[in-house]
Amino acid sequence: MARIYFSRGCRGMIARRIQNDLQREGFAVGDPLKFADGDYGGKTQSAVQALQTARGLPVTGGVDAATWAELSADPLPSLFERCLQVTAAFEAHGFGLAKGNFDGAGITWGVIGFTLSSREIQSILATAEQQAPGTLARAMGPLAAQWQAITAQPLAQQIAWADAMSSAPAKQGLPAEWLQAFARLGDEDSIKRIQLQRAYDRYFVPCAAAAAQLQLRSELGVLLAFDVHVQNGRFKPGAIAQAAALPAATPEAVRRERLAEWVAQSARAKYQADVRSRKMTIARGQGTVHGAAYTLASWGLGEEMAG
Repeated sequence: MARIYFSRGCRGMIARRIQNDLQREGFAVGDPLKFADGDYGGKTQSAVQALQTARGLPVTGGVDAATWAELSADPLPSLFERCLQVTAAFEAHGFGLAKGNFDGAGITWGVIGFTLSSREIQSILATAEQQAPGTLARAMGPLAAQWQAITAQPLAQQIAWADAMSSAPAKQGLPAEWLQAFARLGDEDSIKRIQLQRAYDRYFVPCAAAAAQLQLRSELGVLLAFDVHVQNGRFKPGAIAQAAALPAATPEAVRRERLAEWVAQSARAKYQADVRSRKMTIARGQGTVHGAAYTLASWGLGEEMAG
């Protein structure tokens, strides 16, 4: 039986892409204005079944390579795109979602939570403006000049500015006008491309090297390394040392669980439960994160060797 890459339970940018393609092909189910919501649920499954029936494909309700080819001329989403979709779901971020100074990072924004404190937000928006002058003014309106003035200040003052306008709950909120401005920025195709390239260069490339070092050769293994680089910065030396001490014949599934636990233990105490739930869900291929259930085979990620 052909491998099913995406099926019910998958959420995010790839799920929305499948829905948009189904809609374009005339297979949307229910209200067309609400169909492409990024949640591969019952309606999307029914739409896929209808397409498969019409095109003479096995009716599974899931997207295999043949079904994808009926929807798009593009290749199946890469391992990077599949990893990014999962981590973005864990982070509860889209291209335009912004949060306040809940963790000391000033502002967190974008598909994997780029931050003000890392200067990534500033860099992404500066790159967008260099590539297409006027982008900030178009998306941010009168806030563009204020943003440029603020980001010209020392970083400590930028963080203080963000902290001052962050609000409850737990300083995650931002004023409506700034939330709307960041949302509009996230809708810009050029900024989406910059975010994706930044996520690939800054996180996926080093995570692939770390996965190889740690003998994580499966798709789930690479996803674990990617999520560690996004959420935790990198594997700490202690985790690397403990992984190196494992017998060479240790099955990768066991290796992933050990690494997941070591990464959780190395996190700050108040974040350990969150880190553990994320990393164990990846290590085992299923679990619950922030109250949402995940079966990662439905997201195109499994024990298959990373290609």
